[in-house]
Amino acid sequence: MSAISRVWLNSDAYLVCLTHAMSNETEEIMGLCIGESNEESDGYEITISAVMLLRRMDKRKDRVEISVEQLSNASTVAENMAEKTGRPLRIVGWYHSHPHITVWPSHVDLRTQAMYQMMDQTFVGLIFSCFNEIKSNLHQKVEMTCFQSLRGDGADWETPQHHRLDIPVYLKRMPTFDEANLQTLTHLPKILVQEENEAYGMANRSSSAHILTRIHNASAYAQTLCNVTETITSPLLHLLHATHDGRRVVLDRVKQENQKLADRIKELKERIEAN
Repeated sequence: MSAISRVWLNSDAYLVCLTHAMSNETEEIMGLCIGESNEESDGYEITISAVMLLRRMDKRKDRVEISVEQLSNASTVAENMAEKTGRPLRIVGWYHSHPHITVWPSHVDLRTQAMYQMMDQTFVGLIFSCFNEIKSNLHQKVEMTCFQSLRGDGADWETPQHHRLDIPVYLKRMPTFDEANLQTLTHLPKILVQEENEAYGMANRSSSAHILTRIHNASAYAQTLCNVTETITSPLLHLLHATHDGRRVVLDRVKQENQKLADRIKELKERIEAN
């Protein structure tokens, strides 16, 4: 297997992953990482510059599943980004959350990671452990790890099939919020609402037609939508306003510098013509 020396995660992509992970306290979420890999003297160096949110097909507390169509669509998105930026971007990994549990990958995670590595040996996995409380000070703790899967020898039934290989991961501070990551972040509420719409429709189809059951389902659905608005949409609007204000300040500064340069050029032209 090709050795991976380190993984760089851009700060804006990290914010998207963390926001997605914090959007659900009871179920795991999942997404794909877009970036590029470069072969160095000590192994492959992977840079994750963008992420793609995925709508969960199977919502469980301890695992997530996605469709083949979503994987195919993710590859198309990465190809379009590569063509637009002129960089060799591709799907380099996946991420998912561990709400209220440890950051270390489970046997299901290791098996899923091993399946991805069969297609790409440099494929990596990220896990975000959130909603964990430190008992000494009651503060919330968020942890992140990067890993690959190594196959065990399988000599006996007690030997695990796959083992965890920890990959060093570092955050790379970005001066601005990339446009692709900003658009991905704005799509998060839409994806969450789509998931809840599907769950609500499935609950109504599978449950009885009793009025109390339908009232319960509708109340749970409304509560979830309110939670999305409170925890995701509202903070996102504040972020977009702050981003807009920051870019407007930068734009005004650039306009002032352009005007100074234009005045300076005009002055130099007048001096040349006078001589």
